[in-house]
Amino acid sequence: MELLIKGGRVIDPKSETNENLDILIKDNNIIAIGKDISVENRKVIDATGMVVAPGFIDIHVHLREPGFEHKETIETGTKSAAAGGFTTVACMPNTNPTIHSKKTVELIKNRAKEVGKSNVLVIGSITKDLHGMELSEIENMHEAGIVAISDDGKTPMKEEIMIQAFKKARKFNIPLISHCEDHNLSKDGSINEGKASERTKIKGIPAAAEYLIVKRDIELSEKLKTKLHIAHVSTKEAVELIRGAKHRGVDVTSEAAPHHFILTDDIVTHHNTYAKVNPPIRSQEDVDAVVEGLRDGTIDIIATDHAPHDEDSKKVDFNKAAFGITGLETAFSLSYTHLVLKKRLPLIKLIEMLSTRPAEIIGIDKGILKPGKEADITIVDLNKEYTIDSNKFYSKGKNTPFNGDKVKGKVAYTILGGKIVYERGNIICS
Repeated sequence: MELLIKGGRVIDPKSETNENLDILIKDNNIIAIGKDISVENRKVIDATGMVVAPGFIDIHVHLREPGFEHKETIETGTKSAAAGGFTTVACMPNTNPTIHSKKTVELIKNRAKEVGKSNVLVIGSITKDLHGMELSEIENMHEAGIVAISDDGKTPMKEEIMIQAFKKARKFNIPLISHCEDHNLSKDGSINEGKASERTKIKGIPAAAEYLIVKRDIELSEKLKTKLHIAHVSTKEAVELIRGAKHRGVDVTSEAAPHHFILTDDIVTHHNTYAKVNPPIRSQEDVDAVVEGLRDGTIDIIATDHAPHDEDSKKVDFNKAAFGITGLETAFSLSYTHLVLKKRLPLIKLIEMLSTRPAEIIGIDKGILKPGKEADITIVDLNKEYTIDSNKFYSKGKNTPFNGDKVKGKVAYTILGGKIVYERGNIICS
């Protein structure tokens, strides 16, 4: 049976398409895009009044499996992805065991094939056990299909290790995704160093902990001519460094998470551990700089840093609480509400940052609506207003500081390889 998406506003940044069109799907692929395609003998999705976009891609998520299944699993994490309109996610390596071997890469890929509701790409660790001392089996992991390397959650502090890692990334033509944190400066910190840390007396993490490593890694990338991707940019100084590097022609890209371009550290209290994230929520000046970075292209994409946690990891003293925010199911609505509706970003640019550009950075043939391409498609209802309710998340993690916020723009359908996997609040079981 063919699937026809009828009457939607098709927005495809790659071809600069932005008009009402029909999309016809057969098996896994798009076979036609045009006006007035016949509905005869076809399953029809009436997309009138909605936007039809390439499936969203998040290159920074934590699926927790293997090792931390009480926080999230590949099954619950990909259901959460589908509910957020994400047809592809790339999982970070801070699992147990760490993703530092071919065996673990294959385990995750096989598990995703069994239970996944989105495509799952795997990011291998830079160093064994994320200890920053010895390179992982990068060559073997590349043979198994990793799309990038990262020690996300930690930063290898030894420059010689990073030089080796950059050379491996260059050899296999994959990006090195850098979690930029000088652990000597951030040690024992929990929130942004500034007014909030002064007010709460909670130890702060200075902006320099981020931007000094951004500076180091840009310099290494420039010297070694290697792809560098800066994760979760949160400071104005980091934005300025990335902007300058791009102007010099350095092969650097970057991402921002919704919490870093929406929230300020004014929300931090001793009891609000859902606001504890690494890098921390920063000042209004930093938020403004990140928004400007998104607007002018310094920051290339939006990624969630989806970091689900069990309640026992959050409902403790602030200093002991785990870092992280659950983000897949709220990313589009928050971005649309705070960027597009506030006229900070055009809708087509937002869609590009959620689909086309992430595909380019990670090097996959997705993020485009075109006959012959795989039918990974997200349909959103821009007029739908709702209140975020974490109790309704498919993710095991309910740890979001946005719970109770009113937003606009909701994913209505997620189509993965030509099959509907999410429809108006419900995961569709095949």
